[in-house]
Amino acid sequence: MVTITKNINSNTSSNKNTLDSAMLKVRIEHHLSHTLGDIIINNVIDKQCTETKKAYWHATSLALNEVITEKLNQSQLRQSQSACKSVNYLSLEYLMGRLLSNNLHNLDLYTITEKVLKSLGFELADLCEQGADLALGNGGLGRLAACFLDSLATLDYNAMGYGIHYQHGLFKQHFADGHQVETPDMWREFGSPWEICRPESTQLIPLYGHIEEVPQADGSTETKWTAGKTLKGVPYDIPIVGYNSSTVNALRLWQCRADSAFDWDKFNNGDYLMALEQQVHAEIVSKVLYPNDEHAAGQELRFIQQYFFCACSVRDIIKRYQAQYGALTPAQSEHFSSKVAIQLNDTHPTIAILELMRLLLDEFQFQWQDAWQLARKVFAYTNHTLLPEALEKWPVKLFERVLPRHLTILYRINEAFLNEEVNAMWPNNDNMRRALSIIDEGGEGNERKVRMAHLCVIASHKVNGVAQVHSDLVKSDLFPEFNQLWPKKLTNVTNGITPRRWLKACNPLLSALLDSEINADWAKELTQLSLLSNKADNADFQQQFMQIKHQNKVALTKEIKALTGITVSPDAIFDVQIKRLHEYKRQHLNLLHIIALYRRLLADPAMEMYPQVFIFGAKAAPGYKLAKDIIFAINKVADKINNDTRIHDKLKVVFLPNYRVSLAEKIIPAADVSEQISTAGKEASGTGNMKLALNGAVTIGTLDGANIEIAEEVGNDNIFICGLTVDEVKALDQNGYNPTDYYHNNEEIKACLDWLDSDYFTPGHAGALSPIKESLLAGGDPYKVLADFQSYSDAQNKLNVAYQDKKRWARMAILNTALMGKFNSDRSIEDYIANIWQLTPVSAN
Repeated sequence: MVTITKNINSNTSSNKNTLDSAMLKVRIEHHLSHTLGDIIINNVIDKQCTETKKAYWHATSLALNEVITEKLNQSQLRQSQSACKSVNYLSLEYLMGRLLSNNLHNLDLYTITEKVLKSLGFELADLCEQGADLALGNGGLGRLAACFLDSLATLDYNAMGYGIHYQHGLFKQHFADGHQVETPDMWREFGSPWEICRPESTQLIPLYGHIEEVPQADGSTETKWTAGKTLKGVPYDIPIVGYNSSTVNALRLWQCRADSAFDWDKFNNGDYLMALEQQVHAEIVSKVLYPNDEHAAGQELRFIQQYFFCACSVRDIIKRYQAQYGALTPAQSEHFSSKVAIQLNDTHPTIAILELMRLLLDEFQFQWQDAWQLARKVFAYTNHTLLPEALEKWPVKLFERVLPRHLTILYRINEAFLNEEVNAMWPNNDNMRRALSIIDEGGEGNERKVRMAHLCVIASHKVNGVAQVHSDLVKSDLFPEFNQLWPKKLTNVTNGITPRRWLKACNPLLSALLDSEINADWAKELTQLSLLSNKADNADFQQQFMQIKHQNKVALTKEIKALTGITVSPDAIFDVQIKRLHEYKRQHLNLLHIIALYRRLLADPAMEMYPQVFIFGAKAAPGYKLAKDIIFAINKVADKINNDTRIHDKLKVVFLPNYRVSLAEKIIPAADVSEQISTAGKEASGTGNMKLALNGAVTIGTLDGANIEIAEEVGNDNIFICGLTVDEVKALDQNGYNPTDYYHNNEEIKACLDWLDSDYFTPGHAGALSPIKESLLAGGDPYKVLADFQSYSDAQNKLNVAYQDKKRWARMAILNTALMGKFNSDRSIEDYIANIWQLTPVSAN
């Protein structure tokens, strides 16, 4: 084992916590006996019992939350008194993970709590495993939002996150004969110690119904919306603890309930189920993240879900403003926009624009121009994708039925935009009007649809991409006309990650080593890690760094065995691809190479190859058939390879079930190789690439998203770049890409794809894996898997050889950790502050 001596205090803030060991122990025991009602009798309870551990985890969390809630109240009072501008971050996803360890580290209470629990007979690390992940997201979008909230609090900015209080989050994933099976994720079945219900901030949200034009005394008309149904939004606040900071902010999550509990008359008449119908229909809105929208009912539910959370959030933002500054009137327009910023995290919260306009017009008596000017000063929009299918479009008919008033506002926005702004730039140009209109008139089946991304760009004062190459493509490919119309509106903010969770908390061995080498708080000033560059060639430091990596790999082998039954060696290369399952992320490129390696090993068992374990973690959307087919194929290929003694364990494949934040925290510290192989131009940024590199994994990847900027930071000698560039992908498309050319001209590709048609990997079921081959040939291989295969395979060969040079690999791994300073989410937030939000920190110092 590596032993590290720490030579600095991890918290140099003047906001030191006054909670000592004795006080913490009293609080934990108080919650055990009073709040939870457990009777603790020394030497009688079974301390290895799961129920006992859960009770102590719960009590510890509640004791910690007393400190957090006090800091939250102080922060809100301080922010109110300062009258500083606040940012309101609207996101449909937040991948928060578990909170106990992260909060303890951020409060500098981890060591104290560890000692207290040890005195009670428990290991803090074990208790941290008892908490459920706050499963409020799916992938990078939600994890980014969580990192940003952490950084906003750490940097002492006045911020509120807004989202949905999902009962089930996404889903729990397990495998049955290799197939993904989804079950509800009951992350808060018995409540969560971290959340605080705020019934005083409940909102009533109208929808459906009809509108009418009501004549006014002056001869004008006023639009009146009579709603057909009302939903009730009940907020739950989750405190967001800043690291080494005086600030605790809040993430406010909306739970949907019916306006009335049940129909008393129906209940009295014995129609018990129908009496509860209204409540059941309301609860569905916040039941689960991303209901399947392949059918009309699912599409309407998802649309209502987005509107519900936006409407609750906008009303709450206004209510908080009024509580601090008084009534919102047209005269207060400039003041409101100077105190309130609203950031739309992708297109999911777009309806917030229309809801703010509706409230200003219908409830606060704003004139149109005043309302529209205010909205355009308040909103900003982050684009996360160039994929057309991910840029939301909602049928006009859905708006007409569910939000008729919002549709009239949208029409007016569109009409004014086209007639005044588009026509001024391109007079009488119908083609440009069609291209820029918020309404897509010629959609699939000639169904008219609302382009939500267009509305975001038109209404926002700033639009940002999330990596330099992505932002450049947003300007040149996605929104070129908008960029011509407003050349200063589109900008870039490269994503970042919080090093507090993604190194300090999840990789304590490496964190301790960094503490011993860097006489500064690197978890707050991540650029301090660059000091490690001088140690990259130091033999002793290399030995310590790689020994820590080995210990993390040993820990992951135990997790792999427990979850899958598969035995892997910690001495092998751990090659990791962990991210949402999507064709553009190209897990099937990884799979095709694995099949090729297997084929080579069978042809020559003595082939020189350092043992390699390919580790996957991913969930496929329930309605995404090909993504599920890829999961099935990886699992069936893994079954065959892992049980084939002919290849002498040189190759292993592991697909870990139910990928989530807490599992990522175990995988990432153990990874040797980070797979970032999306088709160039398709991945907006990526943040998994940053987390893995920060923990000393070497990237194999395409020149896509933030990979480009990672390569610039670490240098080409410390990364393995492969595949087509963005321009080469475009040229291939323009010249007519034919994947069958690669199939016929590359014998290895042909043999591997033909193998999928057989029953070799699925005995007795020939063709079970054929959908993968069909997608790459008959399906046109839209993400250029076959075009990039040879380059990727060659890069993998170089990687395998490089790993065998232990000094070279250690140097590469150390430099990847040392040179990740740019990718701190604190830097991302400061970029937002400077270029978009213009906030001022509110610190107790």
